[in-house]
Amino acid sequence: MQLKKSNKILIIGGSGFVGSKLIFELGENQCVNLDKNKSPFFSKITNIGDIRNLDDILITSKTKYVILLAAEHRDDVSPKSLYYDVNVKGTSNVLKAMDKVGVKNLIFTSSVAIYGLNKINPDENYAKDPFNHYGISKFQAEEVIKKWYEKDPKNKSVNIIRPSVIFGERNRGNVYNLLKQISSGKFLMVGEGTNKKSMAYVGNVVAFIMNRLEKSELGYNIYNYVDEPDLNMNELVSIIEDKLNLDLPKIKIPKWLGMLGGYIIDLIALIFNKKFSISSVRVKKFCATTQFNSSKVHNNFKKQGMVDKYFYKKLNLD
Repeated sequence: MQLKKSNKILIIGGSGFVGSKLIFELGENQCVNLDKNKSPFFSKITNIGDIRNLDDILITSKTKYVILLAAEHRDDVSPKSLYYDVNVKGTSNVLKAMDKVGVKNLIFTSSVAIYGLNKINPDENYAKDPFNHYGISKFQAEEVIKKWYEKDPKNKSVNIIRPSVIFGERNRGNVYNLLKQISSGKFLMVGEGTNKKSMAYVGNVVAFIMNRLEKSELGYNIYNYVDEPDLNMNELVSIIEDKLNLDLPKIKIPKWLGMLGGYIIDLIALIFNKKFSISSVRVKKFCATTQFNSSKVHNNFKKQGMVDKYFYKKLNLD
């Protein structure tokens, strides 16, 4: 993709693995990064700032597009108010900064977490039922954006992308932790393993963000992003087991026992003020069906469908 040099793009939260991939694909001469953390690859175009502070959000008259990736999303965030300070107040601050210089084009990464767990393949119009603070705060952020858009709908472009769990180069999230646990040979299935999981490859999510930039359509648009096919946990673990040439124990722990273990770990974490890779929330999410309908995207967008080896080598992401 090649945008005009005058059409500068501000990426907020571009130091993470999604943002790094996006900046690489766009090119450093097309964008600026604002993040509270240093970028491991693009320090020349990165400004350090926190969206909780309005004064940190420096948007110039040259800015044409804002891509808001920044979010508080981990399961073990403390205090819980951080979800709302970053995801809701931070989003509101970004919109205020955009209004100051008249920027009207926004791409916002939300989350399928707003639908909650164990839903029947929800599409973009499905009722919202978030089960945790992350999902609630993301839905509230969407509502803030909708109100902002409705103040001038004829001249604004809003694209809200709700990806499922994202995996890919440099990710250290849920999929990475699952792979790490399986590769250790100590993995045990919790529950029957028949619950389905929607996932998304980072390269395809970035390609869709760029697709939205290229289209530059006015209006208010929402998209679920999922890379099909959706696998259940038994299928997913079996594929990983085969690729890693492992023979894992076939024992399955009942869900109630897994949840009990999660609550015990929660209590230990609270007493000793420590964070663990296992918690009741993560066990609950592991056992839940998190499958989502993304036909709206895939009817009009052709995904990459493969790992970008050049990107992996270029940035030394091993």
